[in-house]
Amino acid sequence: MKKPATELIHHPYRAPEGWDAVPVPVAKASTVLFKDTADLHKPRPRDGLTYRYGLHGTPTSYTLAARLATLEHAEHCLLVPSGLAAVTLPSLAMLRPGDEVLVPDNVYGQNRYLTESWLPQWGVTHRFYDPLTVPELRDNTRLVWLEAAGSITLEFPDLLGTLAACRARGVVTALDNTWGAGLAFNGFEPAPGTHPGLGADIVMQALTKYPSGGADVLMGSVCTRDRRLHDQLNYAHEHLGYGLGQNDVELVLRGLPTLPLRYAAQDRATRQLASWMAGRPEVARVLHPALPGSPGHENWLAVGAAGAACLFSAVFQPQYSAAQVDAFVDALQLFGIGYSWAGPMSLAVPYDMSRSRNLPLPFDGGRLVRFAIGLEDGADLKADIEQALGMLAAPV
Repeated sequence: MKKPATELIHHPYRAPEGWDAVPVPVAKASTVLFKDTADLHKPRPRDGLTYRYGLHGTPTSYTLAARLATLEHAEHCLLVPSGLAAVTLPSLAMLRPGDEVLVPDNVYGQNRYLTESWLPQWGVTHRFYDPLTVPELRDNTRLVWLEAAGSITLEFPDLLGTLAACRARGVVTALDNTWGAGLAFNGFEPAPGTHPGLGADIVMQALTKYPSGGADVLMGSVCTRDRRLHDQLNYAHEHLGYGLGQNDVELVLRGLPTLPLRYAAQDRATRQLASWMAGRPEVARVLHPALPGSPGHENWLAVGAAGAACLFSAVFQPQYSAAQVDAFVDALQLFGIGYSWAGPMSLAVPYDMSRSRNLPLPFDGGRLVRFAIGLEDGADLKADIEQALGMLAAPV
């Protein structure tokens, strides 16, 4: 008879087959066990069908990757531990010394930092381009990033023009589709019975945002349709050691079924608040792709987008100081002050755009506040913003 220490590890009991339930079971592992040495020595490509080591995937993470590929109209999906990792992976996988990457001037700040501070160490050059125009492509341009809509200032880029120009020159394109969440538009070529596709080569998301929906997970995805491109990304993915906690994967799987409902509800409330705030005398301009006059509104219409997410930014009149705008944000009672978005709680963050752009801004005005609308009642949020606007008249 085995001793308890051995019996507790090598117990013969195995749960009977036939179990099924709505939630996907959580399979955790570092070590994956093989049947015998022949099974151990068998080649195992990372194809979402075989297992080698917990870092490379479990039934739980393979299930999430497959569902996200379907959401994005893709063939392949790689999971990474954050949205930033989903930005980093394509650049590190695709770029070599002497290559050039083009990045929109309104890009997510950490992509800007990667482009300006890290990639030059490996001999990769870059240019920032106006997202509302088609960038100039050069002989050494290897990768063009697009972000729809842009971080903070929410310009909607000329996706159709830029993607067409890159396709004509054979330049790889990577689209940050976090804002669209796989619902507002199809980043790839059109699939039968779906809304029109755009034709990007790589589509990534910060799953931290909409797919999770709970403001409690960090994760990202990188999707492709082209097997050769997927293999190139997969090679870098494996050697960078991108792994996931399976409990986090479980949380994203739990959030996916309500994604369309949450996206539609937050989109509707955001449009109402953005339109109302555009008429406030304290506000010089509201930035929201679905509002006529917002930078890139025509581009948003051109792609036939089915939604406009949960973000809008208010540019305050120039007479209000930074201290006054900060006091307005501090006076909000239903809005948390913090980064990220698409969670249940509404958020508001003031920004100094002079420190995060290379090109002139496409609007005039003073300090900017980005609002991320959560799942609270819209009338309550409106009343909260209205009472906080009173702080702009108070001396600071």
